[in-house]
Amino acid sequence: MPTTRAQTVHLPPPALTGGMSLAEALARRRSIRELETPPLSWAEIGQLLWSAQGVTGPDGLRASPSAGALYPLELYVATAEGVFHYRPKKHDVRHTQAADVRADLRKASLDQGCMTAPCVIAMAAVARRVTSKYPDVGDICVKLEVGHAAQNLLLQVTALGLAAVPVAAFDPPRLRKILALPADHEVMYLVPVGRR
Repeated sequence: MPTTRAQTVHLPPPALTGGMSLAEALARRRSIRELETPPLSWAEIGQLLWSAQGVTGPDGLRASPSAGALYPLELYVATAEGVFHYRPKKHDVRHTQAADVRADLRKASLDQGCMTAPCVIAMAAVARRVTSKYPDVGDICVKLEVGHAAQNLLLQVTALGLAAVPVAAFDPPRLRKILALPADHEVMYLVPVGRR
């Protein structure tokens, strides 16, 4: 069971073996909008976050490729317990607000019912981390990275027997306010996750 200290949830180490093969996950992956509401465990949430942005080696490189290893993505998780910010180097989440914002996320996302899933993962980007080094192609690199991370996440969802759908129809400034994100964070993708 993860421990909570100073509003931090220390996630269990990610599982590195067992489970579904990559080929099977690719064949089974589907966008599913009808999500059951029982909550996900912190072990499941941690595995999902790790698959998208987790550190995978002693050199600090992560599960998803990043231009220049600059890692512009920041992941946030909205649950009934509030909003949490994932910190890949520590493989933990920091509780950033206690309010359950999922109903507000739904309103800011064209009232899509899937946003009431037990877990909504918001992928935000701090583009200047990449554009300052690669001014001509940095914006494209950030968008590609969001795609890499989202696909990893969706394949992990499938491998865990969960269900999810990627959502890109939303109001980014409104989401920034709902999630109480810094001004330089732009939400690029939402992935509500639940049970089949």
